[in-house]
Amino acid sequence: MRLVANTKSAKKRILIIRKRTMRNKAIRSAVKTAIKKFEMALKVKPAEEARELLRQAVRALDKAVTKGVIHKNTASRKKSRLTRKFNSVYKAS
Repeated sequence: MRLVANTKSAKKRILIIRKRTMRNKAIRSAVKTAIKKFEMALKVKPAEEARELLRQAVRALDKAVTKGVIHKNTASRKKSRLTRKFNSVYKAS
């Protein structure tokens, strides 16, 4: 691991940033996975399973907001869109 920084504090900041970047990527990936699972469930699963996966996706989004990975308005927009998708599929039928 080669650090370009000169000062001790700058080297430490680089290490901290790398650690946080890895954590943020993991959280963001978990959010994307939860959303994809929900969207797949809309196509093939019954309403109860899709509703549970919607809850999990919303929970993942809320956790990401709590950790500071995504902005609260972004999460709110995504939750709204997922809920609208759910309602359009299951309320119409």
